[in-house]
Amino acid sequence: MPAVRVLLGHPAESLRLPWSVPLASFSLEIDALSAFFLVAIFGLSALAAAYGGGAWRAGPGRRGAAAWLAFNLLVASMALVVAARNGILFLFAWEMMTLASWFLVTLHHDRDEARRAGRIYLIAAHIGTAFLLVFFLGLAGVAPTLDFGLSGAPAASTPAAGAFLGPSALFLLAVVGFGTKAGFMPLHMWLPEAHPAAPAHVSAVMSGVMIKMGIYGLLRMLPYLGPPPAWWGWLLIAIGLVSGILGVLYALAQHELKRLLAYHSIENIGIIAGGMGLGLLGTAYGTPFLAALGFSGALLHVWNHAMFKGLLFLGAGSVIHATGTGEIEHLGGLLRRMPWTGAAFLTGALAISGLPPLNGFVSEFLIYLGSFQAAAAAPGSMALAGMALIAGLALIGGLAAACFVKAFGIAFLGEPRSARASEARESGVLLRAPMAILAALCLAIGLMAPWLLPLLQPALPYGAAFPAPALAAGFGTATTILTRVTAVAGLFLLLVLAAVVLRRALLARRGVRRSGTWDCGYALPTPRMQYTASSFAQPILEVFAPLLGTRVSSLKPMGLFPDKASHATETPDSFRERVVAPIAAEVARRVAPFRRIQEGRVQVYVLYIALTLVAVLVYQFLVNP
Repeated sequence: MPAVRVLLGHPAESLRLPWSVPLASFSLEIDALSAFFLVAIFGLSALAAAYGGGAWRAGPGRRGAAAWLAFNLLVASMALVVAARNGILFLFAWEMMTLASWFLVTLHHDRDEARRAGRIYLIAAHIGTAFLLVFFLGLAGVAPTLDFGLSGAPAASTPAAGAFLGPSALFLLAVVGFGTKAGFMPLHMWLPEAHPAAPAHVSAVMSGVMIKMGIYGLLRMLPYLGPPPAWWGWLLIAIGLVSGILGVLYALAQHELKRLLAYHSIENIGIIAGGMGLGLLGTAYGTPFLAALGFSGALLHVWNHAMFKGLLFLGAGSVIHATGTGEIEHLGGLLRRMPWTGAAFLTGALAISGLPPLNGFVSEFLIYLGSFQAAAAAPGSMALAGMALIAGLALIGGLAAACFVKAFGIAFLGEPRSARASEARESGVLLRAPMAILAALCLAIGLMAPWLLPLLQPALPYGAAFPAPALAAGFGTATTILTRVTAVAGLFLLLVLAAVVLRRALLARRGVRRSGTWDCGYALPTPRMQYTASSFAQPILEVFAPLLGTRVSSLKPMGLFPDKASHATETPDSFRERVVAPIAAEVARRVAPFRRIQEGRVQVYVLYIALTLVAVLVYQFLVNP
């Protein structure tokens, strides 16, 4: 409730308690930016918990209580991350979030893929945390406190930006540290492994809100680094385009539902990064309209992605619950057997593809609008940035639509490709209700976006750097354009509903005879005659084959009466195979000698802890004698 009150315009709420930890204080605050993320955290987590209760009605065995404890810890730690106003407290919450989610990823630790996903996630998360530790130390400089961002305090009372490291060095540390959690390419290695390994409702929370903690961290910390140079915006735009385009291409190449959705998370994080980059460029060049559109599009996409990605993961979980598999090649014909789940998944697919009148369209439209403004009216590099974003967003949108035509068409339409798919039954009401609510929210935000824009204005980073009238004028222009667009979309939706109602009314008193349509000669279609996921994606993947390195195994039909033919594709993650794996192997070789300190004796480990405490006390004495 405090978050909703703050979003509606009430003053920020804060709490400060003594905490006997060096450099630390238990400082909490809910301002507009924190409130914006808290609404997403608690909203999606509550729906995911209800879904998880339905899915786990039979219970995951003895792990059930521990799993719910970890789930609650994950939600609490995310809330603490966005409310913390002290670096030590922030890192404490960040680490608690990592450990709770790691436990949920490895919940089924009897499976090799879960253990492997857990290892990769834990290593990647702690590399990111190490960068954040250096970032906070650099941000604090020689100040005796790591407090930051308490509202009402003037900027000068915050730690001196760049006192220990320069602002640009701190910015790069923040991009790596927060970007690892967000899933920026090429820091995304953990994401396609961890999300498929976790239960569906946990994947929904991890993808929908947990990775956004990286976005929150960047948005929160950027203003403390001082006025941004233009190259910061360029860097985020480049990261956004690489993440968005490669993320959706890798998603198109996947044939397992949850792994496909995991790569789409990278794609959408790329869209958010692109919006932030546009906002930074607008800030650097003193263009309030551009900054407002870029940051607003990024912020609104945080909410929107939480909703439609949560919806899609819950839909995938229902499919796996009903069929025992997420392999698209083994599904088919589910829409007739699971109409509620199919309708919900279709809604999420349309939203993530950026089609009106759903919410995904609105946030991307704001970034489009800013990009067109930059391309048309801004000079030099800003025009180039605008054109790059327009081309990138168009390519991402087209590829995302193709990917979800594949996912929905192969999984829900046609004939079942396996016995489990033919026997699938609709999920229970506890699983359907959260999906229905999320689908309704996707539509509601798409139609009510003009009224949501005022909620975003107080949450914008660098908002105080612009004159209030100029910022308000920028929001007013965006609201006017968005009102016209959503009005057209709403009118189209009403026309469709009116046509459905009119058809029902006209046919109500007439006899209706059902018959099969012309079948093009396929009188007895079988699952083997249908397009597979591989064959559907092949034409697009061939265009990008040099970039993706797709491996194809094909057995072409031979002779007049061929008895066998097959076509399969596999697209390994190029960053993992060509960059991360060689680096990891080299690091493992170099650090192997240090394994000697792993004695296996408790006494030695106690000595390590004592030495660490002595080092911390000495540091504290030197810094604050």
